Amino acid sequence: MAAQLQNVWHLRKVAEPSAKPCDICFKPTTSVLITPDQKDHFYICPGHLKDKGFCSPIVDEAEVAAKKKKEELDREIELIKKEYEEKLKKRKKSKDSKQKEKDKKKTEDDKSGENKTDNVDDDEAEKEKNDK
Repeated sequence: MAAQLQNVWHLRKVAEPSAKPCDICFKPTTSVLITPDQKDHFYICPGHLKDKGFCSPIVDEAEVAAKKKKEELDREIELIKKEYEEKLKKRKKSKDSKQKEKDKKKTEDDKSGENKTDNVDDDEAEKEKNDK
């Protein structure tokens, strides 16, 4: 008694020089459907693979869900990165503005401080004269 052929096929690609005609339309193709035990195969062009009446892929629900979850996480990570970069820019701008304010105050203090240091220098000079 012959073993029953399973209706499960894996899509494989062959090298361009190894292309053979499609078993349906005879156009050259590099796509091959092969059984898991590799006992049977046939060449099929990509157009026939897309035909819903010809074959349909086996969809692993867990894999699809995992891929969807990963994409959502990637999107969320990108959003968080953008928010973080914006916060850093705001911090840098506020630091720069604070630094400018400090510099302005410092220059104002320096201008008013020059007058004070002149008075201090005069006082020190007078003390030295008096000490002599």
